[in-house]
Amino acid sequence: MRRSTGLSDRGSPTVRRRRLGQELRRLRERAELTGDQVAAQLGWSAAKVSRIETAKTSPRKADVEALLETYEVDSGQRQELLDLHQDAARKGWWEDYQSSLPHEYTTLLGLEVEATFARNWEPQVVPGLLQTEDYALEVVKAVQPITRFAQGGVRSRVEARMARQQIILREDEPLTLWVVLDESVLLRGFGGGAVMRGQLGRLLTVSRLPNIRIQVLPLDAGHPVNTGSFLHLKFPEFHDVVYLESLFGARFVEEEETVYGYEIAFDRLQAEALDVDASRELIRKSIERWK
Repeated sequence: MRRSTGLSDRGSPTVRRRRLGQELRRLRERAELTGDQVAAQLGWSAAKVSRIETAKTSPRKADVEALLETYEVDSGQRQELLDLHQDAARKGWWEDYQSSLPHEYTTLLGLEVEATFARNWEPQVVPGLLQTEDYALEVVKAVQPITRFAQGGVRSRVEARMARQQIILREDEPLTLWVVLDESVLLRGFGGGAVMRGQLGRLLTVSRLPNIRIQVLPLDAGHPVNTGSFLHLKFPEFHDVVYLESLFGARFVEEEETVYGYEIAFDRLQAEALDVDASRELIRKSIERWK
């Protein structure tokens, strides 16, 4: 049985870990120390220092204290960072799925909880945040024979996807989501007519929410960006992150100049797409195709 999602709690330990690592790296650089030098002083491997700074591992409190001592951090800032470490050590609802979902995906779930704004380009399928359960099941089943994850993982992936959607529905500051879909998404069937009617109907419903904006890039429009799907997340106290997913994995882009490139790409896509009202009308007409 799965734990309660607890999505009303906006604090995300995933974001806290990244913020902690980012701050520890800043303090090391301020102290004019290399990772190798810190590792030598503490009797660690350089890889351990790197894993902590990049949030690839969750450090113990003693590890954080040792780093703060090495960097000669004053007592006030030291307590702030130890409090941040305590928050980072908490468990998020998505971590219940770590054994059945890719690491990058559970990291995304943790990041989304604290994001305030997301921009999503999807050229092939309805975005996961807007999928119905039936549609999500068909999408996951379609890739299972190729990627060969365990059959039991199908249900876990669908459950996690449905739980994930609470971030756009919560009453307290829901995620603002701006989506651009290629028109082919409306025409590509997953699970037959009933599933597609339900899915397109959901797009119409959520498109009326004040925090959701959906635009469709029509097939006869110019296509200014030849790229796969991407999800650009913005945070109130953390740098932007772009999530890129492929058939056999995913990765995060955090380098500022590259992230800005994806922002420009999205701007060009939405400029070529139909406006919100025209997009809604095209979705409505597409439902008739599946009757």
